[in-house]
Amino acid sequence: EVFLPEETRGAAPVDFLQQLPSYQSALRRRATAAGGTQERRAAPQGPAGRRASEGRGLEQEEGQVAARPAREYPLSIAEKRRLRDYQQADTKYLSGWKQWKRTSSKSLKKALSEVKELSSYLELWRHDIHSIEGKFGTGIQSYFSFLRFLVLLNFIIFILMFSFVTLPSIVAKHGMFNSSFAKILPKNVEPHCTVYEPSGTKGLTYFYTYLKDLLSGTGFLEVTSLFYGYYTIDAAWISIMRYNLPLAYLLATFAYLALSLIWIIKRSVGGFKQNLVHNEDAFQSYCNKVFAGWDFCITDPNAARLKHRSLQYELQTDLEEERLKRKIADRTTKEKLRIYSLRIFINIIVLAVLSGCFYSIYRATVFSQENSSVSIRHDGRRDSTNLLVQYLPSIVITMANFLAPQIFSFLTRFEDYSPAFEIRLTLLRCVFVRLANIGVLLVSLWSQISYCDTDKCKACGYNYELYPCWESEVGQEMYKLMIFDFIIILAVILFVDFPRKLLVTHCSCKPVQWCGLQEFGISDNVLEIIYGQTICWIGTFFSPLLPAIATVKYFIIFYIKKISLIHTRKPAARPIRASSSNFFFLVVLLIGLIVAFIPLGVSIAHIPSSKACGPFRSFNTTWAVVPDTIREFPKGLQQVLYGIASEAFAVPFFMVICLVMVYFIALAGAHKRVVEQLREQLV
Repeated sequence: EVFLPEETRGAAPVDFLQQLPSYQSALRRRATAAGGTQERRAAPQGPAGRRASEGRGLEQEEGQVAARPAREYPLSIAEKRRLRDYQQADTKYLSGWKQWKRTSSKSLKKALSEVKELSSYLELWRHDIHSIEGKFGTGIQSYFSFLRFLVLLNFIIFILMFSFVTLPSIVAKHGMFNSSFAKILPKNVEPHCTVYEPSGTKGLTYFYTYLKDLLSGTGFLEVTSLFYGYYTIDAAWISIMRYNLPLAYLLATFAYLALSLIWIIKRSVGGFKQNLVHNEDAFQSYCNKVFAGWDFCITDPNAARLKHRSLQYELQTDLEEERLKRKIADRTTKEKLRIYSLRIFINIIVLAVLSGCFYSIYRATVFSQENSSVSIRHDGRRDSTNLLVQYLPSIVITMANFLAPQIFSFLTRFEDYSPAFEIRLTLLRCVFVRLANIGVLLVSLWSQISYCDTDKCKACGYNYELYPCWESEVGQEMYKLMIFDFIIILAVILFVDFPRKLLVTHCSCKPVQWCGLQEFGISDNVLEIIYGQTICWIGTFFSPLLPAIATVKYFIIFYIKKISLIHTRKPAARPIRASSSNFFFLVVLLIGLIVAFIPLGVSIAHIPSSKACGPFRSFNTTWAVVPDTIREFPKGLQQVLYGIASEAFAVPFFMVICLVMVYFIALAGAHKRVVEQLREQLV
């Protein structure tokens, strides 16, 4: 332990901060920039004068041009006014260029501040979210803010795909702006592999048929720009410019994935910082709940009573965790053996439930694909039974997503975990089952697509008889999952929540009053929309306009959930903190994005592309368009790109990245040690 002299203990926090490597580097840069500058005015005497002089010293360290506003210094109002007078007086000693630069910098900052303030009024659902925050607190408000983020994200993805993929295809196919397009037949491909006859609506049809096609993505929708098969263009000429649609399609896919990744990471950084701040010891956690636990955004009396119960629940949870820690410390060997055996047995049951869900989805997918394709090939029509067969995988996945979390929540009670860990473990299992169900569906589809038992099929590289355009088939499955998920959300609110609200309001029976209103579970609702967003990320490659459907879907869900929260549900008795919930939402969303990378990577790099449809029909795989485009570059640029992709560049680059990571890890360790010292002094 380090003992400081008595006279330096008051300034210890500043001394510790000045030991940071980042502070020392900044100090050296400031000293270099401010070298040779001298005081032009004598500071007034007294403590206030010395503090104002310190402010001026800091200003000189940063350079006269980059002077900070007086309001940013830790001084009193009178001292800030005095410092502002000094700054204005010192301005006349500057050169004309520096005066203009300082004035321009202030004007620019003021303009940016006004623009930012104006843009806040144009923010989507600003008033609605503030109203929800005032009535129900920041925990539920974080869910609606997260929903707004997904609406904006999907809208940007839609603009990206529409601008670079859909719009050029429509312009070229309709000959707008003196444009044209070319279809080049694939070389060295058997003729039977290039046959694709979409089952579009022809002649007079019933409205019921249109409705079925609208729900299943087949019929008239199959030949529209909604699905991959529409983009059967190898090159487009808009005026005199050649537009490489296959390359644009692939780059747009990479762009929306990269945009999603960067945006999620950027938003999660703030939540991660807040999460670190809240990971304090038990004593500080207790003090924060008692002295700083109230949410001053709450104005509704019912929400205030709920917040009281929430704080009471959190304190009870802390006491329960302390009791469990003491109980765990006092466990005998026999008790430890019993609880560990019980947990192993429960985890075996969990694995069995997961296996049952996965097998059911696999069998439902295989049955749906075989029977729906056979029915269409034989009679060419889709009756209500065939529509049910087509939706069978979506129905099974929805049932698995509903039943499995209920089973997990019941089993977790017997594992004797702390309440907080019990919630996290249940949520983790629910996330896994939802995202894994999508993966099992895709694996089942790919097993059917890749299955070949004849030479004619092997010549194509995929099952051309059942899937002449397999990308559109996958897009239709993602489309059906999204539509069915939206229908289920609507059905639960209309046929479960509203009748339950009417019963609780108008029926005084004890069983009905004991059940009460359904709770608005934040985590369950977030997992619901993250499941839909993962479907959107995977399906956008196979259905480029799917983000538009997702945008409309989440836009409607916002108002549906708002009405449900206000009129038919009650806030959860176990709310989660807004800062930790925001970080948790983004972490789960990031997991969903990583899950989406895997099937897209396999589809792009491994599975042979359809030879009968799509922009990649002339290539063996989707990724083959990249080396084919590089071969059209000049020789020098080709050598540079091949050099970057070689091991001679990759290995040194990896070593440099490792060194940079080691440096930042060491820097973070130094910061952490200083923070620990400051926290000890604060205690």
